[in-house]
Amino acid sequence: MEFSDVIAKRRSVRHFNPNLEVSEADIRALLEAAVAAPTAGNIQPWRFTVVRSLEARERLATALHQRWATGAPVVIVVSVDPRPCAARYGDRGEMLYSIQDTAAATENILLAAVDRGLASCWIGAFDENAVRDAIGVARPVTPVAVLPIGYSAESAGRPARRPLDEVVRWI
Repeated sequence: MEFSDVIAKRRSVRHFNPNLEVSEADIRALLEAAVAAPTAGNIQPWRFTVVRSLEARERLATALHQRWATGAPVVIVVSVDPRPCAARYGDRGEMLYSIQDTAAATENILLAAVDRGLASCWIGAFDENAVRDAIGVARPVTPVAVLPIGYSAESAGRPARRPLDEVVRWI
């Protein structure tokens, strides 16, 4: 698929086909795309938890307060360990660069999913302590994005976007 098509087809999907599993090869391809993302100082502060079992997905969906996420056959939780960024770049590394790095990795996963015929949704509104407990990671590692992944069971239309003249300033 052409890259411009991948971008155009990416949607936030919340209903997944329960009859189709996501292969380990597909999951590995998404993770390979994630670790190819840009990273400040090549620190790579991201950590990934792949949640496949129904029991673990239900525990995670309860922590998220988003039951629909259980319908995805796999969920990738993108977390950050801010310590290496803080060690090299101080507060800005801890508070900004580490988050930028994980956001870039997250977007790569979303785009790679589309390229492989999969669908996802970026969940960012959650109690990080509840999610941390649900997936068994300890501080200071912090979950920053939860990505349910599967084959779409819905046809999502293109969401409205603000025109460029509202969001771009040329100087």
